[in-house]
Amino acid sequence: MTTSIFYDRFERHAHGEGLKGHSTHYCPGCGHGLAHKFLAEAIDELGIQDRTVAISPVGCSVFLYYYMDVGNSQAAHGRAPAVAIGHKTANPDAIVVSYQGDGDLASIGLAEIVSTAQLGIPISVIFINNAIYGMTGGQMAPTTLMGQKSATSPTGRNPLMGEPLRMAELVAGLTGPVYVERVALYDAKQRTRAKKAIRKALECQVEKRGFSFVEVLSECPTHLGMNPQEAERWVAEEMTKVFPLGLLKDTPEARFPELPRPSFAVEPLLAAIAATGELPERFATGFPKHLAPHDVALKLAGAGGDGAQTAAMLITRAAIHEGFDSTHIPSYGPESRGGTSYADVHVAEREVLSPAAANPHILVAFNAPSLAKFGPAVLPGGTVIYDSSVIREVPPIAAGVQVHGVPLTQIAADLGRVVVKNVVALGALCAATGLLPRESLLAAIRLALKDKCAMIPLNEEAFAWGEKSVQTH
Repeated sequence: MTTSIFYDRFERHAHGEGLKGHSTHYCPGCGHGLAHKFLAEAIDELGIQDRTVAISPVGCSVFLYYYMDVGNSQAAHGRAPAVAIGHKTANPDAIVVSYQGDGDLASIGLAEIVSTAQLGIPISVIFINNAIYGMTGGQMAPTTLMGQKSATSPTGRNPLMGEPLRMAELVAGLTGPVYVERVALYDAKQRTRAKKAIRKALECQVEKRGFSFVEVLSECPTHLGMNPQEAERWVAEEMTKVFPLGLLKDTPEARFPELPRPSFAVEPLLAAIAATGELPERFATGFPKHLAPHDVALKLAGAGGDGAQTAAMLITRAAIHEGFDSTHIPSYGPESRGGTSYADVHVAEREVLSPAAANPHILVAFNAPSLAKFGPAVLPGGTVIYDSSVIREVPPIAAGVQVHGVPLTQIAADLGRVVVKNVVALGALCAATGLLPRESLLAAIRLALKDKCAMIPLNEEAFAWGEKSVQTH
């Protein structure tokens, strides 16, 4: 059948143009394509598209969100079940699907899947078992068969490497799950069973029965070194000996207790804080609507050690102290110092709906690569602040964007501590944008330094010099 669950064009390659806009990133013969199809058709048939949230983790299925027109969240490696619990408890009406591979679920995420399954909360887990770490280069997975060769078991898996994990049996042995089944994709009969199992896993959630788990034996021709037909035969003849197909658990009478509906009202929280006498002083008279009507997006970027993450956290804390909703999402390079690092920050009048800042209103760039990469993405009418001490050329920036070159590093060096250049940047940001009152940001800085009080005067001076640099130029 055809389904509207898939996007008309996939933006993963070539911006969705041409043939690549209609093809996935999966290798020829990979089982993920069929599993995606069966999941999409089940969502369509059950009429739950607007309620469905798909969780894709690190692995071959990492780009699931490019293909399915449902709610999507990207999880860290192995953490999809934990993210799924968050979605389900935040919105009990959501149909939450954790779609995971064997390296992700059975290795780094083993604790998460066992804990979540035992909890029994109504979510649906689709577990793709192809007996190998696919995306990262064909290393031995927890499900790799005995004797099977891989990048990390070149002579074949042996007893010292342990026996393969039978995840469906492990999960079925817990008291929490209500439905567990193992299926395969190697012929038409098995595909029909797989489709029915995936649909049933979703029905368990629609009916509020509880946790469901479907293990799908899937072909990986690339790392098996076989063509698709040979890979299908290998799954049928070899994998099913270790991972027998069939229904392992089904308790149709089970019903998970009604999940409480959370309240997102801020007033009770503020009242509780006020009762402790710890309500922070506020300096803003209103939301900075001159920057954006309800939500201001910022990106702070530089090399590891430039202080972008600390500056981002200070902005976030200052905004929260003012009663706004604010988020800080860090992204680090491979090294804590010397690698690239950026942070996405949102300051919202009521609620941040998405924490990413792909097209920020404000960019603070501490080095040339950051300005070159993120400068062109700043929205028209936005603001760019960059370190003119180290950046000599400014790339093309959208018309109407205010650009302020501030010698952040030089000012900090003149003050005797290069590490305060991020505070210089906060002063410049305050003067250039009026995002928050200066006292809001200074209060956040003082609070952060409460255990290093001797550093407060230096940081206050750095902040003031950042302001002056913008005001006088």
